[in-house]
Amino acid sequence: MKARKSNPWHAVEIGDDAPHIVNGIIEIPRHTRAKYELDKESGLLKLDRVLYSSVYYPANYGFIPKTYCDDHDPLDILVLSQITIVPLCIVPAKVIGVMRMLDGGEHDDKIIAVAENDMSVSHYNDISELPDHFKREMQNFFEDYKKLEHKTVQVKEFQNAELAREIVAQSIVDYQKLIAEEE
Repeated sequence: MKARKSNPWHAVEIGDDAPHIVNGIIEIPRHTRAKYELDKESGLLKLDRVLYSSVYYPANYGFIPKTYCDDHDPLDILVLSQITIVPLCIVPAKVIGVMRMLDGGEHDDKIIAVAENDMSVSHYNDISELPDHFKREMQNFFEDYKKLEHKTVQVKEFQNAELAREIVAQSIVDYQKLIAEEE
């Protein structure tokens, strides 16, 4: 990748307290139907599509820099906050859980975190503390947002902060392997 120095996936640090507190880079603000994603070559955001379904992202959505997953992308993160966070903003976020899902039959974990500097949510330490309805909203969104594209997403389960931190830690190791292979 030639644009590594300017690409937030590679240029932004994961955070000194990872895997407990990580930097999340927001691609998609909550309450939008726009599906933005990082262009891996340029480091800019591109509009992938407008969601076919009449649903809106329930939380700020992005990725954790210097991580790598089986889907050949950085690890996904949902950052809970009382505000809508602008795209490409770096958000220190406390990892509180993970939503385990299958997207088109492939594993696609979504780390659930709270914005560390938002006092309305920073007191949460584990996904079990979130209201059940919020978890149902997230599950419903991810299971429905691709239906009109004739694609299947299945939320398998929500898991605790401990497992989520293990997933983050493994994605850091996998990123280091990726970098070693490229060099």
